Amino acid sequence: MPIPARRSHRRPHRLRTLAVVVVTALLSALVATGTAASAATAKPTESKPVYSYADAVRESVWVDTRLDGDGNGKSDRVAVDIVRPREPAAQGRKVPVIMDASPYYSCCGRGNESQKKTYDANGNVVQMPLFYDNYFVPRGYAFVGVDLLGTNRSDGCVDVGGAYDIGSAKAVVDWLNGRAKGYTTRTDTKKAAANWTNGRTGMIGKSYDGTVANGVAATGVEGLETIVPIGGISSWYDYYFQQGAPLYDSGPEWLSDYVESPEARERCAAVQKRLVDEAPRTGDWTRLWQERDYVKDADNVRASVFVVHGMQDLNVRAKHFGQWWDALAENGVDRKIWLAQTGHVDPFDFRRGAWVDTLHRWFDHELLGYDNGIDREPMADIERAPDRWTTDKVWPPRSTGTAALRPGKGDQAGVGTLGLKGASGTETFTDNPALSETDWAAKIDSPTPDKAGFISRPLGKDLRLSGSSKVTVTATPTTSSAHLSAVLVDLGPATIRDYAGAGEGITTGMDRSCWGPSTGGDSSCFLNTPTATTGVNSTIFSRGWADLGTAKNPEHGSPLTPGKPYTLTVRLAASDHVIPKGHRLALIVAGTDKDLIDPPSTKPTLTVDLARTAARVPVVGGAPAFAAATAGSTTATPHSPAAEGVGPYRLDRPVPGGSTR
Repeated sequence: MPIPARRSHRRPHRLRTLAVVVVTALLSALVATGTAASAATAKPTESKPVYSYADAVRESVWVDTRLDGDGNGKSDRVAVDIVRPREPAAQGRKVPVIMDASPYYSCCGRGNESQKKTYDANGNVVQMPLFYDNYFVPRGYAFVGVDLLGTNRSDGCVDVGGAYDIGSAKAVVDWLNGRAKGYTTRTDTKKAAANWTNGRTGMIGKSYDGTVANGVAATGVEGLETIVPIGGISSWYDYYFQQGAPLYDSGPEWLSDYVESPEARERCAAVQKRLVDEAPRTGDWTRLWQERDYVKDADNVRASVFVVHGMQDLNVRAKHFGQWWDALAENGVDRKIWLAQTGHVDPFDFRRGAWVDTLHRWFDHELLGYDNGIDREPMADIERAPDRWTTDKVWPPRSTGTAALRPGKGDQAGVGTLGLKGASGTETFTDNPALSETDWAAKIDSPTPDKAGFISRPLGKDLRLSGSSKVTVTATPTTSSAHLSAVLVDLGPATIRDYAGAGEGITTGMDRSCWGPSTGGDSSCFLNTPTATTGVNSTIFSRGWADLGTAKNPEHGSPLTPGKPYTLTVRLAASDHVIPKGHRLALIVAGTDKDLIDPPSTKPTLTVDLARTAARVPVVGGAPAFAAATAGSTTATPHSPAAEGVGPYRLDRPVPGGSTR
């Protein structure tokens, strides 16, 4: 059947759903067991597992990308592995597609168990990583696993979020919609047509895979109906730097080398060189980063977006989902969000049953057009405490307003106040790269030379912060270079997910749960992942970093003049956190945040001008809610002597989607 044009993403989601239901009425036959007439008039709300997984068609296609990354004069072909139900094609019915485009299928594996693709003697895929094919193919979907250019069985080169990565995945969407050529082998001229699909495609994936989904959506390609980015990058600059401050000691060339196939490394020297030359460790904004910024192209997005992110993700940090979400909202994109207390973890591993059910309903709605009500449910699911979730109709809540919190002098040096009234004076600290944000928070009530801390009065009622914060700092350095860190802290005892532990908030158990049928080479059963928790006396829930040398020009850092004041606004990561009654809110301003940013070339002492420093935070209820929560006399909740705390976090190499620590 012809593929309907995508309606404007500025229309209400409900109207789009009803239109899609009309256009896709014939798709009800995917789950109906009656006659063709009854299928055309039925209004199904859920796809059922009525097709054989064991008999599914497994095939490989190489799609012409019209790109020549390795410069050999030939158009690169991207490898596409497909698992689809056999019965619909035999009956002349077309199915939608769920697609995961990844560089990790051969080098590193996918999911908590690092599964890789495996193949039979004919080169057809036997094991497709993760549960998507096992669960969705019997329900009338095709699953497509794409090897990005330069990886596994594809031609070309990896360019870490650039034209080759995004273009190779986009070419597959084009092929599924009849706009690109496919072939039965990597080198043959025999064509392969996607005549089994209606072209309606949803992209999903964690980290690098979710990043590619963001990038493809930002092209506005026809036929991409929805994306589900899990811990995805929205701008590659912000993966390696924040406001000029380097987050790691290496750049995209290391990642490219890490994921590329051995033969690609030999032919892709020119691409590797560009990744070095145009990504200087100075943190300057270059054309390379401009090309890899998907946020600027959010107005092109035609697909709906279901964002999932760990608010304590220190690999693909929470700034990524915040700026992407805000840009999507500004452009009226249909969207949904899950925010967990985890680090870099897939929802299949932190909320498995609810995730599979929600994802099933989301794809049924977006790809099959079923009016199952998911578009009328709350927009946001947020984890408040380990395994305790709340919902919001809209996120951030409409009552959220900015409260400008001002630091003030306290009775001890470096231990100041935080409130709505301005203050004068200064505070001084010296950069100590051996200490981290958790070290600063542990000593928040003590004068230490390595940080300036500012603390609110104990709260008389709960206070919720929802969204992204900004901290404007005016600081005078003693040396020619300086990095700044700004963190928001909930001071009080709590049990949280152990996001800095080995599992980043989960543990891997010994028993398994199964999600669909299995074959001898592809099991649907995965190890269960119980929650890992730890007790703390303080919770850092939002953080940001910057090079003070970018104060004048955010795209280019400059040496500082010692003794001269500089004003810079540090953009903190998005979050949603409730500070309970009896706890206190703290702002910490310091230098190098150990293991999270690299230190500057010097160890400056910085003097902060309190009158020209402020934290602008998104408070549900705005400034009046903060005033009400800090009014009156309340005793602070005492610390827990048994709290274990959060350990040091260390990601040795920047690998979105897989830690090498």
